[in-house]
Amino acid sequence: MIVWSIANQKGGVGKTTTTVALAGLLSERNKRVLLVDTDPHASLTTYLNFDADHVPASLFDLFQLPAISRTAVQPLILSTAFKGIDIIPAHMSLATLDRVMGNRGGMGLVLKRALQSLVDDYDYVLIDCPPILGVMMVNALAASDRILIPVQTEFLAMKGLERMMRTLQIMQKSKPAGFKVCIVPTMYDKRTRASLQTLQELKVRFPEQVWASAVPIDTKFRDASIKHMPPSLFARNCRGVFAYKTLLNYLERLEQDER
Repeated sequence: MIVWSIANQKGGVGKTTTTVALAGLLSERNKRVLLVDTDPHASLTTYLNFDADHVPASLFDLFQLPAISRTAVQPLILSTAFKGIDIIPAHMSLATLDRVMGNRGGMGLVLKRALQSLVDDYDYVLIDCPPILGVMMVNALAASDRILIPVQTEFLAMKGLERMMRTLQIMQKSKPAGFKVCIVPTMYDKRTRASLQTLQELKVRFPEQVWASAVPIDTKFRDASIKHMPPSLFARNCRGVFAYKTLLNYLERLEQDER
């Protein structure tokens, strides 16, 4: 089982779109995919057409379990409308975790232990992270084999990337093997100077970590979200889906080369 977290300490950079797009493409390759929504705003949960206020169980309940086991975790998982894609949904109560449980020992490894109990059930786990550093992001990063950092190709987004990289440096102390990072340029518009310059700056500053291509602006992403569908199922031949296919091929090669 391969675990990717999609994270950035800035909102609106394409985290949820990246999560759903990759999940849809993986399912088309007959992979079993579990999505985990760790954001109290529940954008991923809502995208997949669940009412986050009325889900029967959510990720919050994982942190209430007296003991973690496959039997205990499975009731938290919901099947989506799409073959091979399940989700542990979010609920607004996740926003209380830092205040209620943030100081308890071992809180940063709860999600990792839960996913380990499901290792035979899924090929991939994609974790959609909140834009703030707290219990949920710490759990996501600790559970991950690789961190995907979507970065909008405009100047202000570089600040969010810098914060995210500092966070990874801080957390590196608790992960001796270090974090494998892939920076994913998003919302790229080759007609604008800002996009061109930001993409170039990413390649200069992070040559070993940035994906060489970029996900373009594509209105089909918005349309797909309105229909609650992965982009590849909504508009298979659009340029945005082609970009995510290229990204997925790149990521799968990385995983194979590092085994």
